[in-house]
Amino acid sequence: MLTRIDHVGIACFDLDATADFYRRVHGLEVAHEEVNEEQGVREAMLRVNGTDDGQATYLQLLEPVREDSPVAKFLARHGEGVHHIAFGTGDVAGAAAAIGAHGVRVLDETPRPGSMGSSIAFLHPKDCGGVLTELVQAAGGERRGDAAASE
Repeated sequence: MLTRIDHVGIACFDLDATADFYRRVHGLEVAHEEVNEEQGVREAMLRVNGTDDGQATYLQLLEPVREDSPVAKFLARHGEGVHHIAFGTGDVAGAAAAIGAHGVRVLDETPRPGSMGSSIAFLHPKDCGGVLTELVQAAGGERRGDAAASE
């Protein structure tokens, strides 16, 4: 059902400065950047590595673009740091239903658009040990590798 850690979301006040830190210190480069108006964030995906299934794992940097976004509220309460963890799956709706059958609240009844054309669903952090958890299905199936990341 879950194939890998797709990404770890990191909330930050300044996406450019944070991306520069990960480039200078860890050698990670921005593979994709976009603004998600629905979620009120500017985001950058930094590719960490490939995985056994031929896909990739990322750090997702999240900078709010408006004060009422969930990430802006997170930053106001907690400051910069880990916001969520995301697991890759070949079937986000099926994975959400299977996990929901175990009593975990699924926050998105229907998967919604995520970064890089993916479909996503979030799980309630109170049902996941205090961790906001995201399920991710890449555009066209499994998550992206180098070629899709550069689109």
